[in-house]
Amino acid sequence: MTEVTLGKTGITVNKNGFGALPIQRISKEDAVFLIRKAYENGINFFDTARSYSDSEEKLGEALKGIRDQVYIATKTPAQTGEDLWKDLETSLEKLQTDHIDIYQFHNPAFCPKPGDGTGLYEAMLEAKAQGKIRHIGITNHRLAVAKEAIQSGLYETLQFPFCYLATEKDVELVTMCKEAGMGFIAMKALSGGLITNSAAAYAYLAQYDNVLPIWGVQRKNELDEFLSYISCPPEMTPEIGELIENDRKMLSGEFCRGCGYCMPCPVGIEINNCARMSLMLRRAPSQAWLTPQWQEKMKMIENCLHCGKCKSKCPYGLDTPSLLERNYEDYKQVVAGKVSVQ
Repeated sequence: MTEVTLGKTGITVNKNGFGALPIQRISKEDAVFLIRKAYENGINFFDTARSYSDSEEKLGEALKGIRDQVYIATKTPAQTGEDLWKDLETSLEKLQTDHIDIYQFHNPAFCPKPGDGTGLYEAMLEAKAQGKIRHIGITNHRLAVAKEAIQSGLYETLQFPFCYLATEKDVELVTMCKEAGMGFIAMKALSGGLITNSAAAYAYLAQYDNVLPIWGVQRKNELDEFLSYISCPPEMTPEIGELIENDRKMLSGEFCRGCGYCMPCPVGIEINNCARMSLMLRRAPSQAWLTPQWQEKMKMIENCLHCGKCKSKCPYGLDTPSLLERNYEDYKQVVAGKVSVQ
């Protein structure tokens, strides 16, 4: 079993973390089954967030009786110290625990620091002093904020998108964290579904001994796939290397990662899926993308106000309205049978 230690926290866990965002989409019974199965087969790190609707509640139910055998990380989107305390108390209640192992600021637009006027970091310190949290972390999608967090010396972990589509600047963050003694938690290890070969994704991340990938799971077959890598971890081979190189060429340039920070849309466009529909049709082909329901969702792009709100909130600086238009035009061609995606 391969393990990873999250920097100076001393937290050592299986190099397969359970990402609990997707369990908000399934029943409590199914979620509890998946979480318990993950634990019973060696996974002992679970990551969730106050913003993931009922994910914390499901996780708390599943981990009853085994809380001391696992590590729980959750997040707060709070903008003030007062709101952070409210989020923390709610998370503790939902998770049925008296402490959070890693409490993370959830994708803030800036790096919270003592004396910045928000009271956020001060609230974190007080919560840590009271034993309600053990370690302070931050998640982000912005390179500048991530770098500032590492250089500040204020944080024990960084959660950031990292997969085999990573740029040199992303790899630099991993190195910086290692040198600073910070844990690196890799979200979007499958790039929001655009990476369809999990063995290749695992083999790439296995090259970094300080990186803990968290895999978003909502189905038994998905969990079984990642559990199989505990006893038989995929290794980097020439074949996997070639696949990765081909994917990098295909996905170079502008593409939507599906993070959802552009949401909500004033007219109800499901931007985080619609803006990458062309790629999903070709990389994860499924008739489900062509149903009348999805055709209606894509048609909503016609109602775009070009208000620029989604563009201003995109952590990757994408021209989201233009991406939506291009994806919609391609989608109509596919639906009409003028373009094949097979």
